[in-house]
Amino acid sequence: MDMYNTIVRFFQDGGLFMYPIMLVLGIGLAIAIERWFYLTASKTRNRLIWKKLAPLLKKGGYKEAANITRQSKSAIATILSYGFARIETARRRDDIEKAMEESLMEVMPRLEKRTHYLATFANIATLLGLLGTIIGLIRAFTAVAAANPAEKADLLSASISVAMNTTAFGLMAAIPLLLMHSVLTTKTTELVDSLEMVSVKFLNSVAEPRGNSSAA
Repeated sequence: MDMYNTIVRFFQDGGLFMYPIMLVLGIGLAIAIERWFYLTASKTRNRLIWKKLAPLLKKGGYKEAANITRQSKSAIATILSYGFARIETARRRDDIEKAMEESLMEVMPRLEKRTHYLATFANIATLLGLLGTIIGLIRAFTAVAAANPAEKADLLSASISVAMNTTAFGLMAAIPLLLMHSVLTTKTTELVDSLEMVSVKFLNSVAEPRGNSSAA
């Protein structure tokens, strides 16, 4: 109960700028949670689809694999469907590769969507905290100027302590937002790297039969 009262008093003493900082933190947390679940689900779907496709690609079952990609909405299925669509008409490996690079450019914005806002919100929270502190200090010095000289020291120290609450809260909001931004950026990069690796494996599996037929 004492901890709860301390938190409530800390928030109330911070002034009006505590509310926009809280709003920024809430929006940032909502984005981070949504992005975490989206990226985790996307990674899981990609892994499941690739487990189905890998054996088919090894034995040359391109039609069956293409049917699986058409029925799936996963990122890996989107990329490979471009490759399957170009197999029939492409004469060179480069043609298929370009088609898959185009699909990767289509998929990446969905994976990176909204993540960059977290770094922006972290900066906004810090700046709001500083702005609240500065305004609080201005008000404190203005009040002290008209106060009794005997009370100036105590009044000034109390006012500065209250004004610093917004800076502290701004930093408490910014630090986790920056950490979540770093984690999600790393998770997105790993997912993109896995898609690029699958693209290379797909190209190699397609190129081998073509190379063998050309040599024959």
